[in-house]
Amino acid sequence: MAINQNHLFEELDGVKCGIVEKNVKPERVAFLKNLLSYNHFTVVVIPSPPPKIAAAPPVQAAAGDTAPAPAPAPIPAAPETFTVGVTDITFNPINAIFGRLLHTPDGHVVTLAYWQQKESIAHDDVPYFDNK
Repeated sequence: MAINQNHLFEELDGVKCGIVEKNVKPERVAFLKNLLSYNHFTVVVIPSPPPKIAAAPPVQAAAGDTAPAPAPAPIPAAPETFTVGVTDITFNPINAIFGRLLHTPDGHVVTLAYWQQKESIAHDDVPYFDNK
């Protein structure tokens, strides 16, 4: 259990891990795994548990009603998502990005826009607070 939401950690596949992101799509998993592995982190990825669905309340038939109860609606399939963690339980994505601790394979510092996949190239020449 974390003290606050900045340092989340759980046990993934029997290994205590710092959580990087939860409910991540497969494309994002590939991006994070490549980036974090390049930065010498051991990455652990497990499927996210399906969301909990509340049971439908029982339908009561009227006193003289002989019609069968309607069939329950089928449950839609949950999207395939994953939980990504690293074995370093002190890892915090916010500190790593704004502390300029992560680097891309081409040698640039990882920026917030690059981490969020809004830019394909990390432009580390201008600090985030000077970006206008």
